Amino acid sequence: MILFGDYHTHTKYSRHNHGKGTVLENASVAQDKGLKQIAITDHGFNHYAYGVRRRDIPSVKEDILNAKEVTGVDILLGVEANLISSSGEVDVVEQDFEFLDILLMGYHKLVKFSSKKDYFRFLFANKFGSPYAPSKERLNRNTTAFLKALDKYPIDVITHLNYGCPTDTLAVARLAKEKGTLIELNGKRINFTDQELEIMASEGVKFIVNSDAHSPDKVGECNNALDTIFRLGLPISQIVNIDKLPKFGSKR
Repeated sequence: MILFGDYHTHTKYSRHNHGKGTVLENASVAQDKGLKQIAITDHGFNHYAYGVRRRDIPSVKEDILNAKEVTGVDILLGVEANLISSSGEVDVVEQDFEFLDILLMGYHKLVKFSSKKDYFRFLFANKFGSPYAPSKERLNRNTTAFLKALDKYPIDVITHLNYGCPTDTLAVARLAKEKGTLIELNGKRINFTDQELEIMASEGVKFIVNSDAHSPDKVGECNNALDTIFRLGLPISQIVNIDKLPKFGSKR
């Protein structure tokens, strides 16, 4: 079982030292670890503290071209977009798809939400509400936001689902399957029960294993996800970046 690619990595373009390394450093580690492909997916534009700036995208593209030439690793340009409203808006616009090879989306704090109302619906409700026993209202609101985002945008990967924003996992995964969106098995954290994962697998949901690396040395480090796959016996055929390379962007 070989990991062919890592599609959730951050660089210095995730600002304020949140991402520690350069594109070249990420690619060099990927090369050393035998990865054939990576994606640079810095935090979305509406993240107050860590978001990549749109004006920096030309620099990211230039860095990617240089790192490809130096390392021979194929490198995709993406973004880890933020969910910014209860109506499923995320912080990408139509013009962004001109440069995106891959679109990741997840819930994050410290984000510019679309309205004051959504600050309370998301940030405050999820920050101060229980992560283990969310109210039915909060669970439904969070789940609806993810479902609407899947309907509105050509999202390739949902990152760290349920982290900081509990949802009806199976409802989100089922629509993701219908839309051709992958559910991430995160190298740092997996916020699903074993039963949820087993049900998702039995229903044909497809997964992607990613490191969520914020420093170059963590690129390709996915032991948490790989151990879960082994432990539960999840079908390798449903993990799109093990023993093969996935394709992205077909929905755009």
